Amino acid sequence: MNVAVIIPAAGASTRYQQAATEAGVDPGATRSKLDEDLGGRPVLQRTVELFANHAAVSVIIVAGPHGEEAFADFKLRYGDKLGMLGVRLARGGKAHRYETVAAALSLVPESCTHVAVHDAARPCAPADLIERVLEAAERHAAVIPGLDVADTVKRVGEPIAETRADPLAAILGAPPPSAATGPRPVQQTVDRAGLVAVQTPQVFSRELLVRAYAQSDLASTDDAQLVERLGERVVVVPGDARNIKITRPGDLHMARVILNVRAPEARAAHKRF
Repeated sequence: MNVAVIIPAAGASTRYQQAATEAGVDPGATRSKLDEDLGGRPVLQRTVELFANHAAVSVIIVAGPHGEEAFADFKLRYGDKLGMLGVRLARGGKAHRYETVAAALSLVPESCTHVAVHDAARPCAPADLIERVLEAAERHAAVIPGLDVADTVKRVGEPIAETRADPLAAILGAPPPSAATGPRPVQQTVDRAGLVAVQTPQVFSRELLVRAYAQSDLASTDDAQLVERLGERVVVVPGDARNIKITRPGDLHMARVILNVRAPEARAAHKRF
């Protein structure tokens, strides 16, 4: 088994920064979630390290921003660190994740038998999870990890617009509360039987993933969805609750707990770099 790992890292961290702003963090002080500190190393580097020393992995491609200036800045921040781990940097897509994966996939050597795609913001994937997915990929052409949905799932509608007068806000000239933060009406309770919450890494035979990305419609929520459109079977192996995706600032705290590392302000000054 000869595996190429693709790590899409072209996102703008919009939800992360929006959540930080809503929590009262100065927008100018909010960084990309991939730059955040996890025990002295940025999130993206921690994610790459999950695969850097794996015997089956021969190539790691990290796809950064598409824009020339943004990519140059990305290389400046990460080029040296990731280069020491044998990573190849590539420019990602203009607007969508699938564009970024497609750009990286075009750089995968034909000598690779399999391609693993892993979210850049999942730095806590346990080694046994990665082994479980790769082992299954030796027998199946498309393998994804998933967790059985334990909570009740409900489909909801758009937020209900609520107008609440705030005299102080009016005096200070603050904008009215966003309708997007209002309560949302329940439309339906979804039967959770057979539902799984999907994670990464998702591993495919190289030939199958190349065929999946040759389709005309690439709009998808994950790579396995493109394989499903070909009518090919995708199998699910047990995921891991520790394999969280950092989407909001609270997830960063949870990642530090999982990895047993401290926030930079909690470490001695000489250990922050």
